[in-house]
Amino acid sequence: MYSVVRDIQVRYSETDQMGVVYHANYIIWFELGRTELIESLQLSYVAMEEKGIISPVIDVRATYKKPVRYGDKAKVKTWLKKYDGLRVTYSYEILNGENEVCVTGESVHICVLKERFRPISIRKHLPDWHEVYEKVKLS
Repeated sequence: MYSVVRDIQVRYSETDQMGVVYHANYIIWFELGRTELIESLQLSYVAMEEKGIISPVIDVRATYKKPVRYGDKAKVKTWLKKYDGLRVTYSYEILNGENEVCVTGESVHICVLKERFRPISIRKHLPDWHEVYEKVKLS
């Protein structure tokens, strides 16, 4: 399984009054991991958007197992869980400095034409992405 790991420096502004990372910030970290994965595959959200295509989240899930705290050195591990030509599911693990899994999650995305916001086939409209995702899916 192909995956990437991105280091996260936990900032004070990401924590709540208990010094624990505020739950919504993990979703932002998922995005950082997803972008890292996409760029590691030599793909680009910017290039996609220049074609008038965007990739909204249609579902996101996070399971909190252990808190990450201010000052921790965290990591987000990201991989492609599922791809069917229309939907993409990414999986995530947030690990603390001791490599303990603190949060797991998934996000499901589709692609739409920006002006119409209707789902499109990645296979048809982004053949380069389709080819890469098919290869990654098989690894």
